[in-house]
Amino acid sequence: MLSNKFYRVIMGPVGSGKSTGCCIEIMRRAQEQVPGADKVRRTRFAIVRNTYGQLKDTTVKTWQDWFRPDEFGDINQQNMTQTISRTLPDGTSFEAELLFRALDKPQDIKKLLSLELTGAWVNEVREVPKGIVDGLGDRVGRFPARKDGGCTWRGVIADTNMPDDDHWLYRLAEEDFPTEWQFFKQPGGLIESNSEFFVNPKAENIGNLEPDYYLTRMSGKRPDYIRVYYCAQYGFVKEGKPVYPEYVDNVHCASEVLEPVPGIPIFVGIDFGLTPAALFGQRLPIGRWQWFDELVTEDMGAVRFGELLGSELRGKYGGYDFEIFGDPAGEARAQTDEKTPFQILQALGIPARPAPTNDFTLRREAVAGHMGRLAMDGKPGFLISPKCKVTRKGMAGGYRYKRLQVSGDERYEDKPDKNKYSHPCEAGQYLMIGAGEGAALVQSTIPRIVSQPYTPPLVGSWMGS
Repeated sequence: MLSNKFYRVIMGPVGSGKSTGCCIEIMRRAQEQVPGADKVRRTRFAIVRNTYGQLKDTTVKTWQDWFRPDEFGDINQQNMTQTISRTLPDGTSFEAELLFRALDKPQDIKKLLSLELTGAWVNEVREVPKGIVDGLGDRVGRFPARKDGGCTWRGVIADTNMPDDDHWLYRLAEEDFPTEWQFFKQPGGLIESNSEFFVNPKAENIGNLEPDYYLTRMSGKRPDYIRVYYCAQYGFVKEGKPVYPEYVDNVHCASEVLEPVPGIPIFVGIDFGLTPAALFGQRLPIGRWQWFDELVTEDMGAVRFGELLGSELRGKYGGYDFEIFGDPAGEARAQTDEKTPFQILQALGIPARPAPTNDFTLRREAVAGHMGRLAMDGKPGFLISPKCKVTRKGMAGGYRYKRLQVSGDERYEDKPDKNKYSHPCEAGQYLMIGAGEGAALVQSTIPRIVSQPYTPPLVGSWMGS
């Protein structure tokens, strides 16, 4: 609250009072606004959450814990707006208009980014795209208008649990350091020592929590969850059913960055779409597959992606032989120029070919089959470089099956959820299938001719053709 930076973000563990601090900050700024000619201090704030369910169940409840409906008035459920008015000791009054908004629907985002605001609070900002936060920054400082005295303060405040280390928040806080952003990182509720967790004596808000709040809640939870939500560390939390339960990060992720081995062809897999990705790997003579580099993009067309990929192939990996395979769906023509992604790559001098199959089971098994094997040197038959940050997190659980919305036991679809981790992981599948791993898998399903009479397979089993 001592800071006047345009963007302020507080990051910390659950239960540390982050959201409460933001609630109080909004009301403080409302009362500090310079009054107009009629002695009324007018402000307007947007309070934003990722979905309507989260807004109603979490953000609104926190707000009303402090500004109770019986005393400050209720929120209009039709337009999710509240106005709070109070007379101050100096004879002036303040009138704060609060607009509670979710980002579920495109039309709601459009309306949000057309508002005239004093300030904005983004609750759990790690779940919100940076473009929304940037857009809010363009809308604050507009109410009251300058002809009515202007804003005494304007800005965007946000709170969040700790994001991943490839999140845009991490880049701003730890790498870019933009001048008008300030990050406040709270101490964790727990600290880790020798793989054990202990209460952190420097934790904030402990006096307002029940005794042993963090120790009680860590019971039965995975270490990755505890580190992010209780220790306030940057990190990735596994959720749902992973596509590759065979993957063990401390086994299959190399301890140091992997480099391509000269004289051995580089296989490249490509997943197309609006978030195209490419993965680079080699099959070593000792029987190990290594994935050593990735190219992950967002909202990029085939031409621009092809230019980036070509730059990587000719620059960083110039002098190597390549075998390049992509999603067979890339043979479909675009509605705009009737060119397929493969034709676009060919025109850019990239000799990419469709992978032999798009069968998900074969693609998955072509990769998973190497995770339980050893190479000739006695080490894992599959390694991924720590340089492949997005792919690594995908293999560790970010690439997962989508959960079905049914009651009872957890059930999942038989195809993976499409997210930022699925693209490079599926590019790796096309790499392996294109390199012949899929053919070897299919061959292993063909029955040998034997002298015993043929017995039909059980109903529901699968046989390759």
